[in-house]
Parts: sequence; structure tokens; C-alpha cells
Amino acid sequence: MTILSRRAGTATTEVAASAEGKARMELMKGITEHGTGFEGVRWNILGQVYFPKAISETTFAFETNSEPGQFVPVHIHPTQDEFILVQEGELSLKLDGAWTVAKAGDLVRMPMGVPHGYFNKSDRPCRALFWVSPARKLPDLFRALNGLSDPAEVVRVSAAHEVDFLPPEAND
Repeated sequence: MTILSRRAGTATTEVAASAEGKARMELMKGITEHGTGFEGVRWNILGQVYFPKAISETTFAFETNSEPGQFVPVHIHPTQDEFILVQEGELSLKLDGAWTVAKAGDLVRMPMGVPHGYFNKSDRPCRALFWVSPARKLPDLFRALNGLSDPAEVVRVSAAHEVDFLPPEAND
């Protein structure tokens, strides 16, 4: 296996090329600072701000900053486990059909196939670190959703990237 490096801004992304010539993203060592995204990336998806913290073939970590009233409707990742570490504030979660609240310091575990959605029902912003394993198509999904303003298009694009939104009544 050979390691190829390419410069992007101030960070280097390492891509490992297998004997078959297929490239895969390797996890880079280092620090992604608070309030920033890996390689300076920031995504805006339906008004919520996301900062990618680490991207590799095996994992994808990102920070969210959810203002009061913002949410991600109930959906399923059929091919990934997902975790949320609430860092500031609190999130109301619909997790496998039941409502619960995660507060600063709490870790939420969402195994693949379990329906879940998160909602900032508080009067304060919430900051949380999310990560999924394996990464699969999720980093590409976030790139594709950046700047979209039509919820129906977000649902359509998400389905093509292994994220399936449930009907609106699942959010009740």
C-alpha cells in the first residue's frame, strides 16, 4: 500500500492507495480546533451550522450548533452507528419512538437501523459532537446538502446517501 499526500489549505489529506488502485481516506493525526471545521470547512444545512472534525473511511465526526427551535427530523442510518456527545445546552431526542433529553456531558448511542431525530426545544443554543461509524456516504451527503433550502430536496438527496427520513408524524 502506498500513501499519497495532497495539500489542501494548511492541512494535508492522506489517501492510501490499495494494490487494486482504489483510494481510501485515512484518518489524519492532529487537532481540529474548537469552533472550526477540518480544513476550514463549514456547512450550512437548512440553517444549522456543521463543522466536520474528522473524516476517514472508518469514521466521520462533526460538530453542530443548534439554535433554539432547530431540529433534524426522525431518520434512520441503515449502515452506520451514530453517537452524540452534548457539549453545551440540551437536546430533546426522539429515539426509537420514545422522547428523551440529553444534557451537557451526556452521550447518546444510536445503533444502525434505530430511528432517531434531535430537536433543540430549549431557549438556549446547543453544541454537540456527532460521529458515525463507518463514514460510508455521510461526508458526501453533507457536502451535497450544504446550502440547500428545500426540505424535500434534502430528503431526496439524503435517501441517495443512505439516510432515510421517516414521515412527519414520526416527529410527534
